Amino acid sequence: MTRFSSIFSQLLQLFPRLEFEQAVKEHHAERSTKGFSSWGQFVAMLFCQLGRAHSLREICGGLASCEGKLKHLGVPEAPKKKKFRFKNKLVSLDSSTIDLCMSVFDWAKFRRTKGAVKLHLLLDHDGHLPSYAVITDGKKSDIRVAWGMKFAAGAVLVVDRGYNDYDWFAELTDQEVFFVTRMKDNAIYDVVERREVPDKGHVRSDEVIFFPSMAANGKEYFFRRVEVWDEEQQRTLVFLTNHLKFGATTIAAIYKDRWKVELFFKALKQNCKIKTFLGTSANAVHTQIWTALIAMLVLKYLQLKSTFGWSLSNLVAT
Repeated sequence: MTRFSSIFSQLLQLFPRLEFEQAVKEHHAERSTKGFSSWGQFVAMLFCQLGRAHSLREICGGLASCEGKLKHLGVPEAPKKKKFRFKNKLVSLDSSTIDLCMSVFDWAKFRRTKGAVKLHLLLDHDGHLPSYAVITDGKKSDIRVAWGMKFAAGAVLVVDRGYNDYDWFAELTDQEVFFVTRMKDNAIYDVVERREVPDKGHVRSDEVIFFPSMAANGKEYFFRRVEVWDEEQQRTLVFLTNHLKFGATTIAAIYKDRWKVELFFKALKQNCKIKTFLGTSANAVHTQIWTALIAMLVLKYLQLKSTFGWSLSNLVAT
């Protein structure tokens, strides 16, 4: 524990204390608080995540060994990587359900006998780190959360079929935001143009289409429907996008990269403490999830800066 406390003290140097306190003041985060500062809560909860503490007693004991070492400095911005050749910002939007006991967390509405919260994440593929997050109850639909989010013009947004909403697709198109998703099997559409595809390769068809159901809006919206044979899964995948210029194989590659958000959720649940909670109130659960995300950002930063090529699990174990 002494070794970890020393490392934890160094990790806290990644967070500029002055900026933290300014944010607390700006958002009135300590209004009506009694003795426990926002910084103190943040440090305690971060220790819970990285130190694998199972109780408040373990947190207090661990932090006591850090006393006198919790000084705060700042560090440069983390390095970024770009996988695709196009200049557009690539982001993925998805959610993950965190199950809770309904009898204990009765505020977390999900099903009649089961409670849950949902973590909705927008993952930036430059570094594969989340740029935006929302925590809702388990009953909140993904598309309702998506409607409340804003995306930069020119960005390419990747989503799964749970976000299929033609009105939302029209809204994204009006905002000059591109999207790539899987098309529903029962979608009704008309073909405007059939584009040539290579005789050899995995692209089966490339069509420009429109949805008759959107005609009532008084504005025409055209989309791409791309069929690609997936050799690994031995099936044909059908993609839908409002980007009319990207190559068909690029569309398929963009959607495949959406798997990175699934990997982030998996790493979050494996490396951070979000399956059991120290408190039962909504605020306690939300706070623990937020600090888990912060812990992941710290670990990913250290992974990017490390010259040893360590995995996230190695860093947590350290």
